[in-house]
Amino acid sequence: MTLHSDTRSLLYRPGLLDPDDARHLTAEALAAAEDGELYLQYRVSESLGFDDGQLKTADYSTDSGFGLRAVSGEMTGFAHAGEISAAAIRRSMATLRLIDPAKQAHTAPPPRTNRHLYTDANPLDLVPFTDKVTLCQMIDSAARARDPRVVQVSVSLVGSWSVIEIVRADGFTANDVRPLVRLNVSIVAEENGRRESGSFGIGGRRLYDDLLEPATWNRAIDEALKQALTNLASVDAPAGEMTVLLGPGWPGVLLHEAVGHGLEGDFNRKGTSAFSGRIGQRVAAPGVTVIDDGSLASPVSGGRRGSLSIDDEGTPTSETVLIEDGILKGYMQDRLNARLMGVEPTGNGRRESFAHAPMPRMTNTFMRGGKDDPEELLSRIKDGIYATSFGGGQVDIVSGKFTFSCTEAWRVKNGKKIAPVKGATLIGDGPSVLTRVTGIGNDMAIDEGIGMCGKGGQSVPAGVGQPTLLIDGITVGGTAA
Repeated sequence: MTLHSDTRSLLYRPGLLDPDDARHLTAEALAAAEDGELYLQYRVSESLGFDDGQLKTADYSTDSGFGLRAVSGEMTGFAHAGEISAAAIRRSMATLRLIDPAKQAHTAPPPRTNRHLYTDANPLDLVPFTDKVTLCQMIDSAARARDPRVVQVSVSLVGSWSVIEIVRADGFTANDVRPLVRLNVSIVAEENGRRESGSFGIGGRRLYDDLLEPATWNRAIDEALKQALTNLASVDAPAGEMTVLLGPGWPGVLLHEAVGHGLEGDFNRKGTSAFSGRIGQRVAAPGVTVIDDGSLASPVSGGRRGSLSIDDEGTPTSETVLIEDGILKGYMQDRLNARLMGVEPTGNGRRESFAHAPMPRMTNTFMRGGKDDPEELLSRIKDGIYATSFGGGQVDIVSGKFTFSCTEAWRVKNGKKIAPVKGATLIGDGPSVLTRVTGIGNDMAIDEGIGMCGKGGQSVPAGVGQPTLLIDGITVGGTAA
């Protein structure tokens, strides 16, 4: 896309830096490098926290800066500063002189694209602050009126708007304007001295408009309350190896962590992933197809939370087939790892901000749907767990071993949900779990737009998704005797 002059003026200011300066300095800085870029960014963000009927926090911040990266072979030189000026860029160039001169010619620039998946309007400016506070108040009042057992309501509203431009030594430039919004509702319910919680969030690369619609925030209340009341009735979770049914949508976070990180290019180039060197081999049950796609649009006007028109190296995002019908087909790649592995970049070079160098990261990672009726999958379970929502988890990239806690789950016997359970954790390893998939629902869904992914000290927004999945033989850690 081409930035509007008013938007571009957030990056280029008279007397500090102009586009010609940026191109000339980048060419000079990267003359001896094989690859690299100057990454300029302006970002504004806000967050409102509403708790116990009061606005508790209201943060607003603006920052801008650049990251200058030079790459030769496997070596990367990177410098950044929270100031966009020719003088600051020139000072940072001393760092790049430490890398070895490139033995190869400069790499070709990314392909160009005119595609833009989301609005370039700034969501923070379009809705008055008082309207955002009023929204939080309405959610709080409506949630408390739903059920007398509601004792605490927490609402958070978060938004950001980022303008980026990527400048390469060969004169290539690419830019993007990225909105991001999110609404979260958490509810605590109490009955007979017992308290349990539930939460629901929704968002994406769009404006606040949809979040302000009563139908949207009332659904958030309903879902959070349903989870809290379900957990009020929960019993201790069983323990042992058993059949597990995973619900559609957000439970794909297990797929994201247990399998997704292991399919990123850097871990496989270095041979530290459980999937290293296994292209063309069966790594999952027949019918299992895993995709990463940063080009997904949202049903609401805008992009999915993990969507990007271009990645943070200027490569257009695309659909990348990682596993097809159980066979490993490829990995997610940034430019550096793709070059070293002799493949093409996939549009997965991502960074948290100008202060970070890019690395291979997921965008929207999901499993394609199958042909099974979700109710029929439930009926197959003689004794097991049906997990519909997850909280935190831990994963070891090398082995793929994971531990995930369920925030909403049910005990299932003879195909029937008999009681919600608390304290259930799922324990296993990603590669093994994929081989134990015995049923794939026809109800694939992407999550509602709340995910954050951490790697190497960087956090980026990401999407997850899957259909209802039946898996035999996951270890369930529980609290029942």
